[in-house]
Parts: sequence; C-alpha cells; structure tokens
Amino acid sequence: MTPEPVAVRLVLVAYNSGDLLAQCITSARASSARALEVVVVDNGSDDGAPEHAEAALGARLVRSGANVGYGAAANLGAAGATTPWLLVANPDVVFHAGAVDALLATAARWPRAAAVGPLILTDTGLLYPSARELPSLVRGAMHAGLGWWWPANRWTAAYRREREDPSEGTTGWLSGSVMLLRREAFDSVQGFDPGYFMYFEDLDLCERLTAAGWLCVYAPDGVVTHIGAHSTSQESTAMAAAHHASAYRYLAGRYRGPVNAPLRGGLRLGLGARYQLSRLSPKVSAGAQPTRAASQRVETSRSAAPVRPQGGDAGPSGG
Repeated sequence: MTPEPVAVRLVLVAYNSGDLLAQCITSARASSARALEVVVVDNGSDDGAPEHAEAALGARLVRSGANVGYGAAANLGAAGATTPWLLVANPDVVFHAGAVDALLATAARWPRAAAVGPLILTDTGLLYPSARELPSLVRGAMHAGLGWWWPANRWTAAYRREREDPSEGTTGWLSGSVMLLRREAFDSVQGFDPGYFMYFEDLDLCERLTAAGWLCVYAPDGVVTHIGAHSTSQESTAMAAAHHASAYRYLAGRYRGPVNAPLRGGLRLGLGARYQLSRLSPKVSAGAQPTRAASQRVETSRSAAPVRPQGGDAGPSGG
C-alpha cells in the first residue's frame, strides 16, 4: 500500500531553544493524524538542541551558518518544499490536541487562505491577541505610545481586536509564532522579507499576501500555548533594538518618496525615543501585555490541555 503523501512541512527556527524544541516537535506530531515533515533551521545554537532533534526525533537539520534572523531562516527551511502546506512556528510553542488538523480543516473551508493562524494562549492562560488589524499610522502610533502603560486604550483594543470573541474569519495579519502557510502563495510573494531580522516579518508577509489576492484567516479551533520569548529573553536589549528597527522599516516602506521625508524623519525620532525609554523601563520594552483571560468556551471546547511529550524532553530549559 502506497503511503499517503506528507501534506505539511513543519519549519522551526532554533536559536538556543533548549528542550523546548523537542517539546514543540513532539506536540505538533501528536496534534495531527497526518505525518509531518520536520525541518529545523539552526541559527547558530550552541546548546545541542538542533542536533538532538535530528538524531532522536528525525528532523532534518539545516544550518544557516549564523543568526540570520527569523524570516531569512524560515525561508531556508521552506526552500525546496513539495508539501502543499508549510507550518512555520517558534520552538517555544506547544500544540494542543488536534491543533494542526484544526488549522488544515479551516484552510479547507477557505480556498483563498494563504495564512491560517491558531488561537494562542500565554503560559499563564491569557488569550494572546494573535489576529490583528493592519496598523494605520494613527492607530500604530497610539498603540506604541500608550499600550505599554494603558493596554485597554481604544487604539490598542481596535488594533488587536481584543473586544471581539474569537471566531473564524479573515483578519489583517497573524502572529508569526505559529502560521500555517499555503506553499503556493508563500512562494508567489518570495516568502518572508529577509530584511526584517526579527519582528514585523509576519505583518509584512500577510500584507503582501493580501495585496496579491490571498486571505489571512484566524482559526481559533486550533489552539497552541506560546511559552514565551525563550530565546529572545537572553538578548533583550538587542531584541528591543531589532523591534524598533523593524517597526521603522515597515512604516518607512509604506510612506516612500520625497513628500513623505518629514514623516519618516518624525517616525525615526519617535521610535528612537521609545527605544531609549525601553532600555530604561522593562515595562516599556515589554509593550502592551495580554489582559484577557481565556473564555470558558475556549477552555471547554478546544482541548485546552496541551500535548506534552513523554520522557526526558517534557520540561522547558534555561538554555
């Protein structure tokens, strides 16, 4: 009997992710009735986790040669794929029971879906706002300026769609921490823009997919837990700089030309000031944090308990 072709390539970008990498692979496989092709792109780890994933879990290991950033590494992991779907995820994600199959089921209901994103819970059980509107200049500025100290402000709430109940449907963009991507669509826009080292590459990708006639779809029937910025927490100052640089790259790219030069100058000054403030205040650096507890409907109807691997790879690592 001929085995069923593999439909999904799981692409994980590893940078000193410790045991979380194995936990992610194990939970992803357990969350689907389909076989997953697993590719781990090592961005310069020295903790042995990528090698363990290759030797013990059957992942294919791709070495980027350096820390080339998230989007560029994800592109390496997607290169040469023949599967119709790519599942790009952070290694600090745990898939709940049935999550991958739920994403695929949603994608089947939306033939023009290029990106499908799950409901994301934080490790403390809060509902992470992972399906957002595209940021307008005013909404983005107010979110950046107010969200860190007043997360319930109306601009942040509208941008993050926090006053809506989770429901399946189209959205402006999806969190790149877990994203099911139609390979045909991903290839048609040349994947992630490698000019973003980290942050905003998911927003930029979704915007380009939408401009090309595809859809981004929120699929809250699929549930994952994002344990947190495990690897980025090791270099918080560098990541804060990357976040603000990416914000400027995104906004400057949408306000081109001589007529917008004063606006770009104002954006550079404003983001530079916010970056300097973030170096002094961890609260500013952390930004607007999730405040909404997962609803009872989420807890009871979506297999809230994440799939945990068996044996020695069960716990997060400090690596």
